[in-house]
Amino acid sequence: MARGYDRALYILPFDHRASFETKLFGWTPPLDVRQTAEIAAAKQVIYEGFKAAVAGGVSRERAGILVDEQFGAAILRDASAAGFVTAAPAEKSGQDVFDFEYGEDFARHVEAFGPTFCKVLVRYNPEGDQAVNRVQGARLKRLSDYLADAGASRFMLELLVPPEAAQLERVKGDKSAYDSELRPGLMVRAIQQLQARGVEPDIWKVEGLDRRRDCESIVAAARSGGRDQVGCIVLGRGENDQKVREWLEVAAGVAGFIGFAVGRTDFWDPLVAWRAHQATREQTVAEIARRYRAFVDVFEHARGAAAAQRAAS
Repeated sequence: MARGYDRALYILPFDHRASFETKLFGWTPPLDVRQTAEIAAAKQVIYEGFKAAVAGGVSRERAGILVDEQFGAAILRDASAAGFVTAAPAEKSGQDVFDFEYGEDFARHVEAFGPTFCKVLVRYNPEGDQAVNRVQGARLKRLSDYLADAGASRFMLELLVPPEAAQLERVKGDKSAYDSELRPGLMVRAIQQLQARGVEPDIWKVEGLDRRRDCESIVAAARSGGRDQVGCIVLGRGENDQKVREWLEVAAGVAGFIGFAVGRTDFWDPLVAWRAHQATREQTVAEIARRYRAFVDVFEHARGAAAAQRAAS
């Protein structure tokens, strides 16, 4: 396959594992069979919400899910059979340093499900521990090369750039200031460093940005050196509805940002209410569908307005 993916893509991600176990359910791993089944059942509710949104008008060609093998194997198989875009994670959950969930057996697990995208989350700060960055770069390159050679699944790289202590000191400990003043430039440098290490994703899944010029810089880095078809999508980072809407509106106006991957903002509160018996299953499915479709509408409206403005200028 040619490198890159530039079609519109609206992902509902629910590949969370450690956060489901410890925060949503309050359990300490390892889980028993009953606990595993309960989390799998909760993820089926999210999947039903996704399907309800598609039935309600979200484009099937643009809609996709990201779910893990551990709790969502049946969902991955069903979504693939239904023709949806699918993505599955390859990383161990909740780790500061990227490593493969299934170790040396990672390729067999990718091939067993054949998702549209193999996704990896990496925490990578270009000014962070250089030895750790080299290790992560080498592991990511191994996956990148494998996916390029195998040709069955594309590569989606979720890039988080957490602040280093010295960087927070520069903004007097203000994480919002870090996000607006320092993180955008660090994201560009992280993309460039990973590309130099031979890491070549089809899609960069990145944290939201407040300014159009920062989105443009991310796309310029992602598409440098002839990578003209590489796409970028915005992740939700568990932020509130209004903040996610702001990020989507900014990104949608920039060519190269093709969509989003917003998960917890869609499903977390509805699942909490459902588990507390404050909402029925049907109400929970409907609310997840409503939230997901609302973000699709925000992105498409902003993208359409930007296209109309460009045409008029």
